[in-house]
Amino acid sequence: MHDDQAEPLAHGLKQRHLTMLGLGGVIGAGLFVGSGAGIAVAGPGIVVSYLIAGTLAMLVMRMLGEMSAAMPASGSFSVHAERALGRWAGFSVGWLYWFLLVVVLAVEATAAAQIAHGWLPAVAQWAWVLIFMVVFTCANLAAVKNFGEFEFWFAALKVGAIVLFLGLGLLAVFGVLPDTEAVGFTNLTGLGGFLPNGWEGVVSGVLTVVFAFGGLEVVTIAAAETENPARNVARAVRAAVWRILFFYVGSMLVIVTVLPWTAQKAGLSPYVTVLDAIGVPAAGQIMNIVVFVALLSALNANLYGSSRMVFSLAERGEAPKGLLKVSGGGVPRRAVLASVAFGFVSVLLNLLWPETVFLYMLNAVGAVLLFVWGLIAASQLRLRRRIEREAPQTLTLRMWGFPWLTWVTLAGLGGVLLLMLTDDAARPQLLWSAGATGAVLMVALVREVRARRA
Repeated sequence: MHDDQAEPLAHGLKQRHLTMLGLGGVIGAGLFVGSGAGIAVAGPGIVVSYLIAGTLAMLVMRMLGEMSAAMPASGSFSVHAERALGRWAGFSVGWLYWFLLVVVLAVEATAAAQIAHGWLPAVAQWAWVLIFMVVFTCANLAAVKNFGEFEFWFAALKVGAIVLFLGLGLLAVFGVLPDTEAVGFTNLTGLGGFLPNGWEGVVSGVLTVVFAFGGLEVVTIAAAETENPARNVARAVRAAVWRILFFYVGSMLVIVTVLPWTAQKAGLSPYVTVLDAIGVPAAGQIMNIVVFVALLSALNANLYGSSRMVFSLAERGEAPKGLLKVSGGGVPRRAVLASVAFGFVSVLLNLLWPETVFLYMLNAVGAVLLFVWGLIAASQLRLRRRIEREAPQTLTLRMWGFPWLTWVTLAGLGGVLLLMLTDDAARPQLLWSAGATGAVLMVALVREVRARRA
């Protein structure tokens, strides 16, 4: 099931780069800042919300890892969808994911610019966005190993911050820190109990946090640029899914155990609130630096992922052939420039509407990630049988409980979409995303009809 034609891209990424990319790509502002909104609606039950959303993401990644280990490609799940369901599916999921990443990288640049502007008010927010865009465009135009090193150290800082936070939190729970008394587990059951807003709160929490798990997919895209893609992607997926679940669920458990869930302040990172409470000096600034690095790391990873996705689409005739030009170092420079273009447009958006651009851009991508995950699961259902028949030796990483858990995942994704439709806050995102998905599907089907007539 491997491609006969070798990837023209460089093989400059090492196993350590890939493992850290898996961890770093998903640890962003959604965890450090956005988790506060989840705690507000679910209380301590946010732990259950993260378990549900994390399990869903873990199952999708396991499917994706299975297909990527058997068929490594820079287009990852877009290539798998094309082989499993037809050209329309590969075209649709590839362009939808590219659209998602280019908007999100602009959002991340905007959020990082807001923090930097707070530190240096003399430099306008739009100017910071421009600086970040130029720096990371240059980094991605250079050799891929430079991108790998950038991301390795960015991710290492984020992972280190979470491990330190978990350690301090546990010491606070058991009263080991100086001038503190043991908190115990009273905050988990006080103030309305573990589920103060019932299961409805847990469900609302799932809608709030599920999108924070987006970004794991970049690992399988990057695997194509390592020396041994099949082995490396299997290792990276195994390592990433369990650790991510541990970091996310562990963090939430520490946060709602150390402090009452009602102590969280709107718009303030729950991590800052906890660190302040246990007496860590300058906790707010420390977390600001961590969030800043997390945003730039995610920006870097998303620019990389979007450029490789559009390059893969061009390889298969689903994007302009001009994007196929590769530098001497094996970098698809035109694909990088095409992917970063919207980031530079966001400089203008920040100049015109600095206060509202963030929200509008997030609404534009809304639930696209769920549609992408759904197509990954549908592709795995079809491809698994074919791989078992044609090349069983390539199944070095297998999806658990196939096909039942794949169907459970599809049902879970459908359930989240249904809940978004009934939720007043989430409905606009779903409708915008459905519109974007419908438009891409329409273009894909028109192309398919024309190709058959030709």
